[in-house]
Amino acid sequence: MIYAFLSALSAALVAIFAKLGLDRVEPILATTVRSLIMSGFLVIVSLLLKKFQGFSLNSFSSRDWLLIFLAGISGALSWLFYFFALKLGLASKVAAVDRLSIIFVIGLAALFLGEAIGWKIAVGAFLMALGAVLITL
Repeated sequence: MIYAFLSALSAALVAIFAKLGLDRVEPILATTVRSLIMSGFLVIVSLLLKKFQGFSLNSFSSRDWLLIFLAGISGALSWLFYFFALKLGLASKVAAVDRLSIIFVIGLAALFLGEAIGWKIAVGAFLMALGAVLITL
């Protein structure tokens, strides 16, 4: 839960910093530069934590490569759309709608991962959707 909270806080900072930084910058270029910075940062962290020890391209199966590739493309599209939305809209409203991804995750996890959707999850998802609508009105 601590990591999840830190992830949410970091995501909030992305919205604020990106909105401020997109004043005179085109969103695709900003997203590209952001991804290069992230890549460099993650390579440094991985090197410091010695995560490349014993790594080879064969460390991942072809299925692993495909799924990681698809996750990368999905993440890149998410960032592009997010930055376009931030450029055009209010950060609080964009972030509220973006967090509806949780509802998509719930549905897709049930469909593809077999995760159960109980009444608490259903009510929580409904309340999240209602909250996003209220924030954006």
